[in-house]
Amino acid sequence: MNPILVLWDIDRTLVYTGDIDRRVYKETFTSVVGRPPAALPARGTGVTMPLAVRELLRVNQVPEQSVEVLAARIIAELPDRLASHRELLATDGIVMPGAVEALAAVQQAEGLIPTVVTGNLRGSAETKLRELGLISYLDTTIGGYASDDSHRPALVRVAQDRAAAKHGCPFSRDTTVIVGDSLEDVRTGLEGGARVIAVASGTTSEEQLRDAGAQHVLPDLTSVTTLLHLIRRASTA
Repeated sequence: MNPILVLWDIDRTLVYTGDIDRRVYKETFTSVVGRPPAALPARGTGVTMPLAVRELLRVNQVPEQSVEVLAARIIAELPDRLASHRELLATDGIVMPGAVEALAAVQQAEGLIPTVVTGNLRGSAETKLRELGLISYLDTTIGGYASDDSHRPALVRVAQDRAAAKHGCPFSRDTTVIVGDSLEDVRTGLEGGARVIAVASGTTSEEQLRDAGAQHVLPDLTSVTTLLHLIRRASTA
């Protein structure tokens, strides 16, 4: 039986660090642009950090000709800026209900390979997972990150190729499952080549996730038995 690659989203699926993320955006924007932002990225959209940074610059009236240069500087600074708030992440960051048990169950299940596909840059993703005690449940070396491509659906193939190189077998839509909370997670799976188990733990309702095309929708991660069943069912749907 072919192994199944399980691609976990991070924000609002496994952890919630929203206020800290917004603080990091504000501090980094101020450092690079030289003034505080009047507006910050929308919450819970799931878009990749590079796209969120470009939108942040545009909504704060940064001249278009400066956007790409300033975006590159902000993107380069974001992981270190987040890492400087490790203690705040550890004390104020929230592990979502059922996340630890779900991660442990997937890690221990025969034939399942857990990693991440996320709109975070790799450094930011690993900092969040490490400080909130979740990184040991995931093989982050084979994940797909916004540092690899700002187009989120492309990250599925990035992770599939890395997993194939490590495990010696190819991964396709039939052997790849995304677990995530946003419409972007659903789009990433549908366009990128993975089945989708959506979790209504973020800002998107179960109905919206189902209407967007998720194969299965859960209210949260608290039923480990159901999650494992759906991962195997999604990969054979």
